[in-house]
Order: sequence, then C-alpha cells, then structure tokens
Amino acid sequence: MRLTKYGHACVRIEDGDRVLVIDPGEFTEPAALAGATAVLATHGHADHLDLDQLRAARERDPGLTVHTLPELAAELGGGAIAVAPGETFTAAGFTVRAVGGEHAEIIDGLPGCPNLGFLVEGVYHPGDSLFVPAEPVETLLLPASGPWLKLREAIELVRTVRPARTFPIHDANLSEIGQENFDGWLSEESATAYARIPLGGSVEL
Repeated sequence: MRLTKYGHACVRIEDGDRVLVIDPGEFTEPAALAGATAVLATHGHADHLDLDQLRAARERDPGLTVHTLPELAAELGGGAIAVAPGETFTAAGFTVRAVGGEHAEIIDGLPGCPNLGFLVEGVYHPGDSLFVPAEPVETLLLPASGPWLKLREAIELVRTVRPARTFPIHDANLSEIGQENFDGWLSEESATAYARIPLGGSVEL
C-alpha cells in the first residue's frame, strides 16, 4: 500500500487499482485526485475540502464518491455518502472506520463543528482532532500545526495512540524552521518511527 503526501492535510492511499484521497483542501495539488475513485472528507473547512476542485474531479468522473459527515454530504448532493462515528464502510475498495465526531476546540467552544477521523486499514487520519481511536493504529497521520493544537498535545497523541510509524500532516502554516523544530521534538519524544514525507513524495506501508 502506497501513501502519498500532498498539500497540508491531504494524503492519497493506493493499492493496485484502489485509489483513495483524504481531505483534498485548498492547499492540495489537483494531481492528488487524478484517478481516485473515492474521497474521505473529515469536515468542510476549506483547508480540508476544496469544493471547486472536488466539483471538477466529479465532473471528470461522475462515479467519484465522497464519504463525509451527514451535514456536508447533504450539501454536496449526488455522489456524497453520509457516514457517522463508529460506522465501518468501504471506499475505493478499502475498509474504512469513522471515529471521533468533534473538531478540536480553539477557544470558547469554537469552532464548534463536527469532525470525523478515518481509519483506513491501519492508517489513521484524525482531521482536526486529537481523538484516540479504540482500534490499533499502525500509521498515524499527525497534525503538526493549527490554532487548536499545541506541540505537547501532538506528542501526547502519538504516545497514547502508540503507532508503529508517524508522518506529519496539517503543516501548511509551518515555515521550514517550524517544520524542523516540530520534527526534532517528535523524533526525540514520541516513541515512534517518525519521518516527514516530502510534498508529492510517497512511502510504502
């Protein structure tokens, strides 16, 4: 199974003719969606879901499905499939489990919106949350930056989830120096095989 890192929170998972994309937002290269047969959207914020880019991909391939929160699925219309926390389903041939349900708080209850995490055959993408799933996680896609996130929280998430390997995502707001600082802390303190995937780069899982 191949994991490719695209802009910010977006990853592409491929295994043979199975192609799945998670959170293709406004910082995501259009190439991420080429040939994909399903999209998982953790929530509707623009850095996780670019509606114009998604619309163009669905025009190219009307069979492209989008699995997401019920409210967002209703907004997207045809081809969008509502999923709920705790639900297990199939997307692009992959077995997926939706977990969590709430966006991490910034302050005063904001943004106060739902958020799904997705477990895709051992790969966990939490979206904008620090939710710890009950299921074992082999590969954690770790948020590295955001107004709702502290470095300590990122390290504690890894320590609690205890994945075999961890790759950072949600990092468009970090400068090169910020990325190096984050990577240094996680490499030293997270007790996992930690590595950064370059933009457009891939790893075999």
